[in-house]
Amino acid sequence: MQVDELLKPFPIKEFHPFPRAMLGPGAHEMIGPEALKMGFKKTLVMTSGLRGTDIVHKIVESMKYHGLEVVVYDKVESNPKDYNVMDAVALYQQNNCDSFVSIGGGSSHDACKGARVSVAHDGRNVNEFEGFNKSENPQNPPHIAVSTTAGTGSETSWAYVITDTTTDPDNPHKYVAFDDASVTSLAVDDPVLYYDCPVDYTAQCGFDVLAHASEPYVSRLNFPPSLGNALYAIKLTNENLRPAVWNGQDLPGREGMMYAQYIAAQAFNSGGLGIIHSISHAVSAFYDTHHGLNNAIALPRVWAFNMPVVYERFADIAQVMGIDTHGMTTVQAAEAALAAAIRLLRDVGIPERFVDVTQDSYSKNRLGQGPTKYYEQHKRIVGDAADVDRITNHVLGDACTPGNPKECTFETVRPVVEHCMNGDLDDLLG
Repeated sequence: MQVDELLKPFPIKEFHPFPRAMLGPGAHEMIGPEALKMGFKKTLVMTSGLRGTDIVHKIVESMKYHGLEVVVYDKVESNPKDYNVMDAVALYQQNNCDSFVSIGGGSSHDACKGARVSVAHDGRNVNEFEGFNKSENPQNPPHIAVSTTAGTGSETSWAYVITDTTTDPDNPHKYVAFDDASVTSLAVDDPVLYYDCPVDYTAQCGFDVLAHASEPYVSRLNFPPSLGNALYAIKLTNENLRPAVWNGQDLPGREGMMYAQYIAAQAFNSGGLGIIHSISHAVSAFYDTHHGLNNAIALPRVWAFNMPVVYERFADIAQVMGIDTHGMTTVQAAEAALAAAIRLLRDVGIPERFVDVTQDSYSKNRLGQGPTKYYEQHKRIVGDAADVDRITNHVLGDACTPGNPKECTFETVRPVVEHCMNGDLDDLLG
């Protein structure tokens, strides 16, 4: 049953599984011994390559030292594509591998989760598993997910996001697959591995965390087991993102964001998401821009859009973002939360509109470099009426949209997308 079908007639809410996890400085040094304990013999490592670092090399060599055979697929792209997944599946099958390790952020983890599901179904195309629990074989190869960013939460969630490049080139499609069978076997979060994250990447990943935390807190699912984690992850993000961005060697900041990432993912894993993520998926489908960057630009607009139906929840968010709300009305406190989010966005140096995003906005930006003719023809985000229309239509078909607290129609969502494209954030502050 789809989420939108479940929400309307039934009060039943499902708690989805988490993997075992190892968290803290030095956790990555346990990958080899843990893999052996889990029965790994020949492992496919999936990664983007992590250009400019030696993280992949160190982990692979450590695995080999512990007697494991390792095959490396290092071609995973940002916003992983269906062909990334299927190329990895082919390599896995050709080498008779028995296990996976993903190293990186959400792109590496998501591509790996898709590959595992495909392998469990004799190499069927990953696009066949779009939606909710579409896999038919719950047994797939074991998977250790090693995070090098504090953003995605994919190492602990039941979701993975893939760009389908087989669709109409003028109407690209990025989708979310939610599948209990895709949950990793072991999550490894080590803040020491985050030290090499560039400033802009750290900031944008941090707003992915803030989106992951805030959306389940205001979701129409209103899932009580998720609310405490959601609120605490917002608090951790507010306290730790600035030092993690501007002093990348600050261990408390990096560790705080590590926990914020992990806890926020546990919140949305069963508590749902909303149109911050739907807008992000749509924009990256058309422009291949970074998911965290997209979330950062969308978040203030979506908070303002949703606020009238959940003022009380946003007033709670204001308190954990360090606002003294004594003497404020609920509405004033909610508006203070929005102001705090905008201040955080500006403090960490994120572009404020999609039309401001350029090749230099993000160290791994792929504007104009993507895998299809559509991407190659669009070296900057257009933001005109046709752009707003097609992105709005993509949002309305996204699997995250049904969880949004305020009802979403083309007429209500289009102005939000338009403001994300071209609007001034100061307009939201009154």
